[in-house]
Amino acid sequence: MIPRYSRPEMVSIWSPETKFRIWYEIEAHACDAQAELGVIPKESAEAVWKAKDATFDVARIDEIEAVTKHDVIAFLTHLGEIIGPEEARFVHQGMTSSDVLDTCFNVQLVRAADLLLADMDALLEALKTRAFEHKETVCIGRSHGIHAEPVTFGLKMAQAYAEMDRNRNRLLAAREEIATCAISGAVGTFANIDPAVEVHVAAKLGLKPEPVSTQVIPRDRHAMFFAVLGVIASSIERIAVEIRHLQRTEVLEVEEYFSPGQKGSSAMPHKRNPVLTENLTGLARLVRMAVVPAMENVALWHERDISHSSVERNIGPDATVTLDFALARLTSVIAKLVVYPDNMMRNLDQFKGLVHSQRVLLALTQKGVSREDAYRLVQRNAMKVWEHGADFMEELKTDTEVMAVMTEAEIDEKFDLGYHTKNVDAIFQRVFGKS
Repeated sequence: MIPRYSRPEMVSIWSPETKFRIWYEIEAHACDAQAELGVIPKESAEAVWKAKDATFDVARIDEIEAVTKHDVIAFLTHLGEIIGPEEARFVHQGMTSSDVLDTCFNVQLVRAADLLLADMDALLEALKTRAFEHKETVCIGRSHGIHAEPVTFGLKMAQAYAEMDRNRNRLLAAREEIATCAISGAVGTFANIDPAVEVHVAAKLGLKPEPVSTQVIPRDRHAMFFAVLGVIASSIERIAVEIRHLQRTEVLEVEEYFSPGQKGSSAMPHKRNPVLTENLTGLARLVRMAVVPAMENVALWHERDISHSSVERNIGPDATVTLDFALARLTSVIAKLVVYPDNMMRNLDQFKGLVHSQRVLLALTQKGVSREDAYRLVQRNAMKVWEHGADFMEELKTDTEVMAVMTEAEIDEKFDLGYHTKNVDAIFQRVFGKS
C-alpha cells in the first residue's frame, strides 16, 4: 500500500486512529452490556464514555507497546490514562484480546466492502453506458488471438458488465460472511462473560454474533472474503488485457485516452502506450497475492495461534486499498476509452470474407453434402485466402464442387454481416433487462 496506488477514504479505514476508535467502541459497548447485566457498576460503564471525544495518542500507545510487547494491553493502558484507573478497572471484563482484534478487523473489512461496492456500481454504470453506445458497432471476434466471427464492441462491454455484476453479488455475499462479532472470551466458551454481551456489541457495530468461535473468529470467513477480492482483480485484469490487445498498433480498435501534454516515452516521442491498463494488470497481481495467505490462515492451531496476525495486518489494507484504486482507475479508462469503428471494420475485412466460413459450411450440409466433405471444400478455399490473399467469396464461386450445390445468390447471402449480430438485442435483454 503506497500513496501512488491509494485513495484517501479507503486508506483511512486502516489508519491507527480508526483502529483505536473501533477498539474503544467495542470496549465501551461491552461495558454497557456488562452494566445492564449487573456485572459492573453502571457509573463505571458511563465513565468509559468520557473518552468518546478523545483523540487516542498513537505515539503514546506505541511507547507503551514497546514495553508491554502487546498492542491491546498498550491501548487499554492508554485508555486508563484518559478515563482514570478506577473507571478503567472494569474495562475488558471477561474478554480476550482477539475479541477486540477480530471484531475490529471485521468492522474494517465491512467498511472496505461498502466502498468497494460503491466502486463497482460506478464501474457497472460506465460499462453499461459504453455497451449501449456500441451495441451495433461491429468488430471481429477472436479465438486464440486469431480472427473468428463478427461480434460487436457493445457485446464485449456487456460481457464485462455481466462479469462485474456477478462479482458484485459475490462481494455482497463475502460482506455478509465477514460481518460477524466474537466477544466470547479466551477459548470461545463465554466462561467469564455472558453471551448477551456479544449480542449487544454485535448489534451496536452492525454485525452478527459469531455462532461458534474459538479464541478467534473462524478464518474460513476471511478466506472467502479475500478470494472474492482476488476474483474481482482477475476480472479487472481480463478487461485490461482486452484493451491492451485492442490498442496494439496493428490492431488499434480502441485506445486509452491520451491527454494533452501526456508523454508516452522518454526516448520515442511518437509513443501512445496503454499504461493504465498495463498498470491494472500489475495491480491485479498484488490483490491476488492476498488470496493464498488468507487460505493458509484457516488452519490455526487448536483454539488459536498467532500465525494469522502478521498476514492480516498486511493483506487487509493492501488488498482493499489496491482493489479500490484499481476499480476507480478501470472506471475512468472505460468512460474515456477511444473507440475506432472504422479500424474495427478494416480489420474485419482484412481476410476477405473468411469470417463467414461457418455459414458456408452449414449451408453445404443443408444441401446434402456430408459435414466432412463440406469442411474440406470450405477449408480448401479458405487456405487460398490465407496463402495467396484471394477473395473467399470469389474462390467459392469458382469452385465447381461448391457451385454444384449452391447458386451465386445463395453464396452472396451467406456473407451478410447482419446475420452474425441478429441476436444482440436478445443478449442485451438477458444482461440488462428492459433498460
